[in-house]
Amino acid sequence: MNKLVYVGVIMLACSLYGQQKQPIYIVAGDTLTNPYVDLSEVVVLPSIKFKSYDDYIAYYRLQRRTIKVYPYAQLAAERLTVLNQRLANIKRKRAKKRYVKQVERYLEGEFKDELKKLTRSEGRILIKLIYRETGFTAHALIKKLRNGWRAFIYQTTAKMFDINLKTAYNPTEVEEDALIEYTLQKAFAEGVLKPGDKKSK
Repeated sequence: MNKLVYVGVIMLACSLYGQQKQPIYIVAGDTLTNPYVDLSEVVVLPSIKFKSYDDYIAYYRLQRRTIKVYPYAQLAAERLTVLNQRLANIKRKRAKKRYVKQVERYLEGEFKDELKKLTRSEGRILIKLIYRETGFTAHALIKKLRNGWRAFIYQTTAKMFDINLKTAYNPTEVEEDALIEYTLQKAFAEGVLKPGDKKSK
């Protein structure tokens, strides 16, 4: 019986010793297993000062539109990444063209009705955000994936609605783009939107 108790005590001591391999730190009376505490990243954005009430209203309209269309730009970047990966595995030019047409028809069927509901302002922001997420203008993407003639037709049609498919995104020099970027960074920090991977570049 004494031998059993002795073996039990040794096993208990060994298990306790095994559990305390990690060093313990005492900081201001608290016992910690790590000398540091992991904290989430904090993004600090400066507040915007508006010159007038009209500027304030214009920004909040821009903010609402940006948050609405950003998921479409993100989706475009994701689909472009997948498309490029699949095209890399297709050897014949004709087969590539056929596949791109199939994808185009599928995307039209999936998003045509939703995209038709966008206002002109939302459409202009979407064009900029597509550039932000993919690194290409919408015009360049159409030209690359289809052909120059199709890009010309789409550009001409878009111009009728006061939208330019060749518009890039430049938040360091264009004030509207800077406000869009501010809106996105704020939305990412607050968890309203999730940033894209930008793998399609």
